Amino acid sequence: MVVIKEYRVVLPCSVEEYQVGQLFSVAEASKNETGGGEGIEVLKNEPYENEGEKGQYTHKIYHLKSKVPAFVKMIAPEGSLIFHEKAWNAYPYCRTIVTNEYMKDDFCIKIETWHKPDLGTQENVHKLDSSTWQNVTVVPIDIADRSQVSNADYKLDEDPAMFKSAKTGRGPLGPTWKKELAAKTDCPKMCAYKLVTVKFKWWGLQNKVEGFIHEQEKRIFTNFHRQLFCWIDKWVELNMDDIRRMEAETQKELEELRRKGGVRGTSAADE
Repeated sequence: MVVIKEYRVVLPCSVEEYQVGQLFSVAEASKNETGGGEGIEVLKNEPYENEGEKGQYTHKIYHLKSKVPAFVKMIAPEGSLIFHEKAWNAYPYCRTIVTNEYMKDDFCIKIETWHKPDLGTQENVHKLDSSTWQNVTVVPIDIADRSQVSNADYKLDEDPAMFKSAKTGRGPLGPTWKKELAAKTDCPKMCAYKLVTVKFKWWGLQNKVEGFIHEQEKRIFTNFHRQLFCWIDKWVELNMDDIRRMEAETQKELEELRRKGGVRGTSAADE
């Protein structure tokens, strides 16, 4: 049995803008999560083509000892809390698979994302068969809703309800920002439909860990997209050539950060 949820993140930007904004924000967020022997190691970042699908392939290793819940650390052997993330970014469609060498076929997180120019109103955008779709839980994420963010994660300068973009004039996002966006025809809008499939087979822990992983995915998607919008003035004028140069620089910086300093970023201490 696997647990499948579809997270829908609406944003006041275009699908084309988001491609740059997402990659910029991934690079920035990676640096915030790396240090003290933990974090993100980039092994590959290169173009790919497979059966007519073209895009960018990345292979990353996540060293996450301090970022998993205590009940997993208690029973997981030393060195087992290393995860491989392989992603195929054929934008506007992206597919990411996270695996663990210790658990092999008993663990997998698959994230499939369609980016569409709408407000999250499409049903079954991933075209699942009807029986599978009936068991999918749809989870809307409102980046301007303070109640969706924990006190530990909240940052005033990453609050879309407080931020106004100097370069685009977008924001701050009030309580009815989605309705206002729907009423305007000249404002960019989009939704990231993120279908997350979690499989974790470990007797006695399966339900607890699958629930924890989905909680963390929602937390990551919420915080990441709040950052993405509030960083818009940093990325809105960049192009894909700028992004590829930035990614190459970030790959070197991550390796240096991982070797030194203290552990940084999102921990599981408040699970």
